[in-house]
Amino acid sequence: MANALDGVRIIDFTSHLSGPFCTMMLSDMGADVIKVERPGLGDESRKSAPYVNGVSAFNMQANRNKRSVVLDLKTEQGRADCRRLIDSADVVVENYKPGTMEKLGFGYEALKTRNPRLIYTAISGFGQTGPYSHRGGFDLMAQAMSGLMSICGEVNGDPLRLPIPISDLAGGMYGALGTLNALYAREQTGKGQLVDVSLFESALSFSPYEVSGFFATGKRPTRIGATHRNAAPYQNFRTEDGWLALGAATQVLWLKFCDEVIKAPDLPKDPRFETNALRIQNNAALSEVVTQYLAKEKTGHWLALLEKAGIPAAPVLSYDEVLNDPHFLARDQVEAVEHPVAGPTKLLRTPIKFSGTPVSIRRPAPTLGQHTDEVLAELNAKKR
Repeated sequence: MANALDGVRIIDFTSHLSGPFCTMMLSDMGADVIKVERPGLGDESRKSAPYVNGVSAFNMQANRNKRSVVLDLKTEQGRADCRRLIDSADVVVENYKPGTMEKLGFGYEALKTRNPRLIYTAISGFGQTGPYSHRGGFDLMAQAMSGLMSICGEVNGDPLRLPIPISDLAGGMYGALGTLNALYAREQTGKGQLVDVSLFESALSFSPYEVSGFFATGKRPTRIGATHRNAAPYQNFRTEDGWLALGAATQVLWLKFCDEVIKAPDLPKDPRFETNALRIQNNAALSEVVTQYLAKEKTGHWLALLEKAGIPAAPVLSYDEVLNDPHFLARDQVEAVEHPVAGPTKLLRTPIKFSGTPVSIRRPAPTLGQHTDEVLAELNAKKR
């Protein structure tokens, strides 16, 4: 079956994570993504450890399905080749600091004059407008300024960075979503447009409870540790041999948990725990009481009882356990590819499944400049 974006050409001027993650998803959907890289250097992610035969494992994950072209944009020939490449494209994606592409002569205003159908997706730290637009922005800064750090950590602890680059990943996902929206709109209007995505706003969008709560009350959201603002018990609990994620906050599930799982039918009568609102208010005491029960048996014991009772729960797994979990394996989320330098490698697929236009990994990540001659030859042939 054909991929949904077959025939769509994307010129990729991205590096690090947010931009490559965006174009990775679009390439998995079938787009011909041509990655323009610097001579001798390429995408910064080529330097990311660990390595397999000298090749970055992360770079192979984020840049599969793409073709690599090396162009020196400091030279007239390099810029001329780049203009021809962009003229052949449907989409340009870049994640430079705002103004960088303009200095090179490849900003949106210049390119849309040459190609009014062009979609230009710009991913940056703080967006293309506003007083902070000139600032460089990495995931760390976006997490800090979006409020995420202020609510991450123990109640009385220090603000913490989420250990995954959530701002970069969110920016990449919104970049892909925005690009798809612009492609669909072009089908209606015949015109391209600028898609402006910031890591700052992308990260902030992942705080719907905190933002809506502030708008409603004017109160600053605080750190709540591993608990939930609107549900209890809804957190991790220690067991005899590990940790268990438990979601038994609704009144029906809470009563079933007490009666059928931990065999404590009188616990819901405790005035501190009678309703969800009271349990949230007294979550510290609730956590201590529930832990006293769950710590007596192993995680597997509780999971069996919770599943029988129809109460949502899960073990807290490490990545080695996740990637060997039978459900994960049954979902067919791993693709084996043969890289020309690294050899046999495994890649994590895009987690969207389509019945008619499946995503696919058709080629491994390119070596630096692997497709320069091939792509330029295509342009020359098209010119003739």
